[in-house]
Amino acid sequence: MSVPATTPLMQQYREIKAKHQSAILFFRMGDFYEMFYEDAETAARVLGLTLTARHNGGAADVPLAGVPVKSGPEYLRRLVQHGYRVAICEQVEDPKLAKGIVRREVVETVTPGVAFADDLLVGGRNNFVVAVVPPVLRGRGAEVVGVAAADVSTGELRLCTVAARELDALLARLSPRELLLPRGSAALPRIAALDGVLVSEREAWEFDESTGRDDLARQFDVRGLDGLGIGTEDGAVIGAAGALLRYLKEMQPTGVPHLARPIIERTGSAMPLDDMTRRNLELVESLRGADTSGTLLAVLDRTVTPMGGRLLRQWLLAPLVDRAAIDARLDGVDALVRDASARDALRSALAGVRDVERLGGKASAGRATPRELAALGSSLAQLPAVERAAARLKGAGVIGPLLERWDACAEVATAVLGTLVERPPLQMGDDATIAAGIDEELDALRALRDGGKDAIAAIQADERARTGIPSLKVGFNKVFGYFIEVTNANRELVPADYQRRQTLTGAERFVTPALKEYEEKVLSAAERIETRERTLFDALRLTAGRAISRMQCAARIVAELDVLSALADVAAREGYARPVLTDGFDLDIVAGRHPVVERMMPRDKFIPNDVRLTDDARVAILTGPNMAGKSTILRQVGLIVLMAQVGSFVPAAAATIGVCDRVFTRVGASDNLVRGQSTFMVEMAETSAILHTATARSLVLLDEIGRGTSTYDGVSIAWSVSEHLHDRVGCKTIFATHYHELVQLADELVAVRNYNVGVREIGDQILFLYRMQPGGADRSYGIEVGRLAGLPPSVIARAREVLTLLEGEAEHLVPALAPAASRRRTTSETTTSADQLVLFTGAPHEVILALRQLDTDTLTPLAALQALADLVERART
Repeated sequence: MSVPATTPLMQQYREIKAKHQSAILFFRMGDFYEMFYEDAETAARVLGLTLTARHNGGAADVPLAGVPVKSGPEYLRRLVQHGYRVAICEQVEDPKLAKGIVRREVVETVTPGVAFADDLLVGGRNNFVVAVVPPVLRGRGAEVVGVAAADVSTGELRLCTVAARELDALLARLSPRELLLPRGSAALPRIAALDGVLVSEREAWEFDESTGRDDLARQFDVRGLDGLGIGTEDGAVIGAAGALLRYLKEMQPTGVPHLARPIIERTGSAMPLDDMTRRNLELVESLRGADTSGTLLAVLDRTVTPMGGRLLRQWLLAPLVDRAAIDARLDGVDALVRDASARDALRSALAGVRDVERLGGKASAGRATPRELAALGSSLAQLPAVERAAARLKGAGVIGPLLERWDACAEVATAVLGTLVERPPLQMGDDATIAAGIDEELDALRALRDGGKDAIAAIQADERARTGIPSLKVGFNKVFGYFIEVTNANRELVPADYQRRQTLTGAERFVTPALKEYEEKVLSAAERIETRERTLFDALRLTAGRAISRMQCAARIVAELDVLSALADVAAREGYARPVLTDGFDLDIVAGRHPVVERMMPRDKFIPNDVRLTDDARVAILTGPNMAGKSTILRQVGLIVLMAQVGSFVPAAAATIGVCDRVFTRVGASDNLVRGQSTFMVEMAETSAILHTATARSLVLLDEIGRGTSTYDGVSIAWSVSEHLHDRVGCKTIFATHYHELVQLADELVAVRNYNVGVREIGDQILFLYRMQPGGADRSYGIEVGRLAGLPPSVIARAREVLTLLEGEAEHLVPALAPAASRRRTTSETTTSADQLVLFTGAPHEVILALRQLDTDTLTPLAALQALADLVERART
């Protein structure tokens, strides 16, 4: 059976599409990008385009949809934001010179994770594409994972080797837009289910370590990887890096020369923050969604450069665990807090610096427009002012090493600003780009063009004198070029050498040989000017791009100075204190405040609280009514510890903090219907993760564990979790709960202390004091909170009746507990049995008391029957 004939154009399309099957192909045809077949149908559905058909020779017509080239970036943005890849196929030869079909090539593929355009990026966060190698075994059976992450917009490349259990925390920190996995990797199902991430399965051989070594060596022009800080133990991450580099070169056929030398991260270099902790503490995203308002980031982000905004976000998601490094940051912040004048000068200088990282990346990749290159030059020209302001701080903390690496890229700034006009156009050809006096050839062409216009004016004056037509005009339009216009009233005066070019309603348009000659000179000069300007601009952009490594270094230093000055500005304005970091266990916060909540109310309205956890008082059971502020206290403790280990001052009068290796939170309730998990199942899964991962150096903050099931099950789980953290983990723990039975843990476990959030009763009203104080609470005041919420009075009254009934008929639950002398108080310290614990107490029923008084050894059968009848009667009442 013969195959129907197809047009040469469609044959060319199919050949190119076959190499980019996973992308929507923007196929350049004149002034349009055309899409065919499934691409056209997808684009029509997503973009709301009209779906038409194209004749395809002897074959069936094919679906067609197109967008204008000038509108291409907007349509591309919409497709990429919907999670599609878009391959841009351009005409790479002049159609006038083509012999047959115009040659076309894919010049780039834009994806959610591989993008340069500003409208596809967020200024304050990185845009990572991440490759992951499945867990591999390392000594003693430990599993490690290799993760390579690149942000092509900034040139940042990170190579991370982490324990398999920390992979989720690392991915939560990187927040990738795109993920590359080995095909058929059954070990990573949870990763592939990340929300909002475009996942690509690549061939397994692309993640091979040996080919990865070759790819890294070629990319950075080195013989071995030792110079990059990559050792023999980094095999997994080398494979991930190789797969990532190959993918980037597929997406960017011209290469990614602006990728910076990799930043190497290994397990233990930073504190991993799992998703639940990041979410519960609202570090960078609110619990209400992706909105950053109401987050710690929103409070601390007073950065004035995009690079600083991105770095602050990275710092918040990767607190330090090395005390010396933390203190170095704190020293820098402290110097800026103390010297307000230097801080203001530094922030003022930084405010004039644009996004050097991304502008430099565009220049290196040959994508910077004239206006963007000018912004890069003006930003680099501002760096000496930044250096002078930073030098006033005399090298405090991390500022000293930063200034030792300072490079203002002065010659790049001079070249750019000296070559471009003061206000360059958005795109080449829109207006003049290269300043006068830079290039003799360009100046000569401009003189010819401008002089030609003067000659046209002279021709108009000469022709008016020769013809005697005072209304004669010389004009120009893009269709007919230059022309002489004569009204119909003067048509008889037109000379014989005038050649008619256009007839209008009230006039005729003509040309003369002299006018044609000058027209050719002027138009030729304009075209040659644009060509020459483009050549000069490309050379300037190439020169700037060659300094990309120096610009990236300068951008990183600027970003760090920006973050330090922002943290100092917040500390000075909000009254934060410098924390004292130690290698010990204790956590001591004096008058701590919640950094976000206090911003939402007048300063004098927020009630600060002291929190102290030591090795012999490391578990705090926090009770109190709803709305009293237990969750706020938990969150503020976690935020204060994280802020301190980021290198920030903290919202407290004073704070001494033993460096934590992890901070865990289990606060609030949520379900995961997509994965078929109930609220209680999610709660138990998160608690399980804490119990398996926490160490003695961790801080664990728990809120209402066990409330999603029956009361007895919930109490049992909460009790056993507390015991586990106390006995086996030995970490600092604050456990907020409404299970008042847990206060009895303080009688059983040596390092447990009870605290409550105070409430004052005034008649039938309650007043929340928001003050954390020693001792356990005996009531939850849930009914009073319900009244405050507006429950009907009849409901409140009935609830009080039921509460009285339940409290009077509470049963005894007496579980046997295994003796553990090392963790229990002595007999003199407790009033309960060492082997048993009464979890529910209350006055025993009168029938129980009567039974205890019976002497069954002396009762006669008749007396026994009488006693039984009496007990039955009393039980009925």
